[in-house]
Amino acid sequence: MEKNPIRVIFKDAGHTFKKDELGKEIARIAFPAALALMADPIASLVDTAFIGRIGPVELAAVGVSIAIFNQVSRIAIFPLVSITTSFVAEDDANCTITRDEIDIEETRKSPLKEEEMNEMLPRDDPEKQTNKPLGFVNTKTNDTYLECEKRHIPSAYSALVFGSILGLLQAVILIFGARSILSIMGVKHGSPMLTPAEQYLKLRSLGSPAVLLSLATQGVFRGFKDTKTPLFATVIGDATNIILDPIFMFVLKLGVRGAAIAHVVSQYLLMLILLWRLCMKIKVVPPSITDLQYDRFLKNGFLLLARVIAVTFCVTLAASMAAREGSVPMAAFQVCLQVWLTTSLLADGLAVAGQAILASAFAVGDHEKARITATRVLQLGLALGLILSVVLGLGLRFGGQIFTRDVHVLHLMRVGIPFVAITQPINSLAFVFDGLNFGASDFAYSAWSMVLVAIASIGCLILLSWSKGFIGIWIALTIYMSLRMLAGFWRIGTATGPWKFLRT
Repeated sequence: MEKNPIRVIFKDAGHTFKKDELGKEIARIAFPAALALMADPIASLVDTAFIGRIGPVELAAVGVSIAIFNQVSRIAIFPLVSITTSFVAEDDANCTITRDEIDIEETRKSPLKEEEMNEMLPRDDPEKQTNKPLGFVNTKTNDTYLECEKRHIPSAYSALVFGSILGLLQAVILIFGARSILSIMGVKHGSPMLTPAEQYLKLRSLGSPAVLLSLATQGVFRGFKDTKTPLFATVIGDATNIILDPIFMFVLKLGVRGAAIAHVVSQYLLMLILLWRLCMKIKVVPPSITDLQYDRFLKNGFLLLARVIAVTFCVTLAASMAAREGSVPMAAFQVCLQVWLTTSLLADGLAVAGQAILASAFAVGDHEKARITATRVLQLGLALGLILSVVLGLGLRFGGQIFTRDVHVLHLMRVGIPFVAITQPINSLAFVFDGLNFGASDFAYSAWSMVLVAIASIGCLILLSWSKGFIGIWIALTIYMSLRMLAGFWRIGTATGPWKFLRT
């Protein structure tokens, strides 16, 4: 009996960077996933850098629009991608039949002995002598095994359908409600930020269907533990965005509209590449409408919907508070926030690896692998956070002029930089704990614990922004991420829910 599950989480710390089979599997999934996750925020940072050359008003306006777009997108994206990754990983693990099981089944039907069957297997293809997915038809014809080229994965069909529907709904809401939403965010009628913010938000919203569908597809690939394909597509899409930015903004003189158009073009290109590659891997059209897992997705989707609203509302409220301070504080907050979120996504790559591996392990009841995986990714997350803290603390202090030359904005940026740097270990652990709980399909706890965290954090944001202004907003965000980390730690540390096996 393990009396202290906390010791289980942090045991074998000397193996953190060990290059064993698990370490290689984590790296193979996490590194491409982190790069793919960072690609879009990096593209937003490039947008920010280019727009900063136009002026602080435009920079602040785009900051508000990006905050709105991210808030609405994550309400749909986060539940969809998280559920898809876990469900596809589970389906993929459950549909794997070992060759031994196939041999046993065939032996029951045939008088041939196992040795004779082994002789009949082709020698030039080692894959035919290893594990077989259930989606492959195993029929014996002419003494060989015939295979279907593509598999049926019900959770993948469901993800694509939900992604398409949610993308269209998001586009309609943002395009027709842009001015009202901006008003709620503090950009009122008569504000110099209103026109550029509205232009950017409406144009960028045209890419919502592509964003949702491409991210649903990425969730499918993550479930297959394939993060290289999404990285390949994301790099091409965001490279297109970076190339088109200066052309549309300065050559064609479209300003902030050009930045939005470049982003939309890149998202549709990304979507087409991902769908093309997915069609080569599985059948993307279900044999029957009954194969769509509406109940399974909706039940857990609503739980994660509550969670993501709570998570993103805190950040969006912080952006709204900064916008009410004026265009200069909002511009400084936008730069710091983009860097804060972009670097934190490196840890989200570890979360994706932990989620995919854990979902497969839980599906087949391999609790030992689940424990070792949780231990390893948590230790890697902490190490990553400490490294990022040092790098950002030094880099941002001297590299702030990349984003703007306005002395007032730079002054406020220096106020926010220490918070961006110091919170990196906290952020990294918070992301990793999220991934572990998702891998265990502990969606209910993840949802309701985050709602409680958000309630406490919203109170801190309102009080501290009112009393201490710009610096108060960053203090409140630090409290928010700390509470989020502790909520994730509590479930595993107390060995409750799906983690109760840690006590045995």
